[in-house]
Amino acid sequence: MKYVTLPAGEQVPALGMGTWMIGEDRSSRAAEIATLQHGIDLGMTLVDTAEMYGEGASEQLVGEAIRGRRERVFLVSKVYPYHAGRKEMPIACERSLKRLGVDCLDLYLLHWRGSVPLAETVETFDRLHSQGKIRHWGVSNLDTDDMQALCALPGGGQVTVNQVLYNLSRRGIEWDLLPWCEERKIPLMAYSPIEQARLLRHPGLCKLAEERGVTPAQLALAWLLHRDQVIAIPKASSRAHVEQNFAALEYKFDAETLAEIDCLFPPPDEATPLEML
Repeated sequence: MKYVTLPAGEQVPALGMGTWMIGEDRSSRAAEIATLQHGIDLGMTLVDTAEMYGEGASEQLVGEAIRGRRERVFLVSKVYPYHAGRKEMPIACERSLKRLGVDCLDLYLLHWRGSVPLAETVETFDRLHSQGKIRHWGVSNLDTDDMQALCALPGGGQVTVNQVLYNLSRRGIEWDLLPWCEERKIPLMAYSPIEQARLLRHPGLCKLAEERGVTPAQLALAWLLHRDQVIAIPKASSRAHVEQNFAALEYKFDAETLAEIDCLFPPPDEATPLEML
């Protein structure tokens, strides 16, 4: 496993598991739990969820999957923007903890910026931290100007991670957000790293992957993992799928392959607004 170092010095896996749209179909529950457990056993011990996912259904499933494995898991969940205030966030956090069956979250993220002032959200994150409800806090879907505003606040510099949409077809953050975060040693967590499977149908990527002896998904994940401060959180639908994701760690890029990737998926040549799914 490759690891990424958080600002506080703790190391977490660079390859974790996402759970968006998991836990919503009862007929798939057993397979989804088994897949998550297999991923944890392989070393993909960072598990990301949110109160938004299935309105708590994902958190409930993750809670069942990590039972007996909690001490090995770096557990991430996210709070709705309209629950990010000093009154609402402690209640939302308690609901998430109850669904997950845990006493403390390793990382609690603001899902995206809403109408609640960032200063109030930071203050409430700090209070939850002092109460032992969360170990770290961070954000999701914040662009460079949002991050600048956040870090200018008292306590805002304690932000641990920014989770954003980042994959081969969504490289806009490389213009400003990624360098800004790298300079401040704030890791980025890449959600939808294979663009919800749409990258798997890209002819050029498929051809390049075949030539390199890997799958398109593995090449797309390996491209993210070759960066030092990026955490990828793909979703897996089966044990075989999670094993294929894990195998992406073995692929090492050379200059020629990176150049071919840049031809297929050009890096940005100007600033663009942060994309979201």
